[in-house]
Amino acid sequence: MKRWPSYIPGAVLLFAVLPGIAGAASRFPPPDFESGHQLPTATTPAPDASWYAILDVAVLIAALGVASYLILARRSRRGVIGVTIFAIIYFGFWREGCVCPIGSVQNVSLALFDRGYVLPLIVGAFFLIPIIFTFLFGRTFCAAVCPLGAIQDLVATSPVRVPMWLETPLSLLRHIYLAAAVLFAATGSAFIICEYDPFIAIFRLSGRFNMVLLGVAMLLLGMIVVRPYCRYFCPYGVILGWISRASTWHARIDPQQCVNCHLCKDTCPVNAIRVPTVEPIPPAERGADRRRFVLTAAALPLIVALGAGIGYLLVEPMSRMDVAVRLADRLHAEQAGVFTDLTDQTKAFRATGSPIADAYDRAATVTWRYRIGTPIAGAFVALAFGMTWLQLARRTRRAEYDIDRAWCVACARCFRYCPHDPRNVEMLNELTAAGQMPAAAPGTS
Repeated sequence: MKRWPSYIPGAVLLFAVLPGIAGAASRFPPPDFESGHQLPTATTPAPDASWYAILDVAVLIAALGVASYLILARRSRRGVIGVTIFAIIYFGFWREGCVCPIGSVQNVSLALFDRGYVLPLIVGAFFLIPIIFTFLFGRTFCAAVCPLGAIQDLVATSPVRVPMWLETPLSLLRHIYLAAAVLFAATGSAFIICEYDPFIAIFRLSGRFNMVLLGVAMLLLGMIVVRPYCRYFCPYGVILGWISRASTWHARIDPQQCVNCHLCKDTCPVNAIRVPTVEPIPPAERGADRRRFVLTAAALPLIVALGAGIGYLLVEPMSRMDVAVRLADRLHAEQAGVFTDLTDQTKAFRATGSPIADAYDRAATVTWRYRIGTPIAGAFVALAFGMTWLQLARRTRRAEYDIDRAWCVACARCFRYCPHDPRNVEMLNELTAAGQMPAAAPGTS
């Protein structure tokens, strides 16, 4: 079976840059020039932004539908690569990575906790539509439609397997990132997912040097460790992993056709294939497993409480992420005579004529939000660690190969190696008919 040449990812990225250079309508406010320079007025009216929003949603739904069909019905890895290339060009370079379902987690969090913030309709749509498709078809959004996952998937030319003893703890980093992102967004402090998106500078062909360097480093790492951002950092992937466990249709291994060839396990780059238990667990070890599981379950509330306590201890340093808290601290230090010079921020605040007490009140409100949110975030992270520990505390007996729906990103790599994939069956029948392979013994799959 033919393999995609290794130069294709580079060629795709080269041609994908062209739409970004051509540029679309301005999606961000123009800068204010201190010199009085005025931007020239365009002779052609700019397109209505609402049409772009409608188009983006329509393209998202269409791409998810096509990807789901190619993965579940056609089982086509080549088709998935085609959608991947389209997603990089359209959602990546053409739409510059925005609106992004991953970043929409922050907007939804802010809308839930701040009554003064109205969630844009397109942002809500981009947040919900991939979740709906995941509930129906598994993580087909991650497979080919997400531009962040797509660009990583294309560069994975020499994948290596990460051992499970390292994979499991690294995957917990996503939960920490999700908790921090929700906390900072809910308090109105920062949108860290957008601020530290490793690929946004690449998609926009501009950005801070350190972010460009981070994106390049992530792509270089992605050549050997498949989808490092998706597997270890993506906060939206945590949510889709939860939803995918209840998906109606999903890539699966048919136990009636499986011949235990182990090829899918060897091919899967994200450790999503679970192998059957080779030997039964001895009775003595089963008892030890049961006791370990019970003890871990009993300790789970204590683990969550400990996480909440650690979170409470981090209220002060975490709250300093908010500009209002930092401004109030600086104003207090200047009033106390600790600093005699003024910063640009304190000069700007004093120039407004507002009383300093307003700054203190704003900082107190933000700090109060952190006193509530930080322990909850700590408890959530501790719960994620505790549940993982609980799963590892007891060995699972498995009779056949199975796919972990939460870990599987539906990339379709394993399909091309399965002996019962329709294309492979056709090829094996042709080879058998030509006498190049022996016929299967009667009664075997």
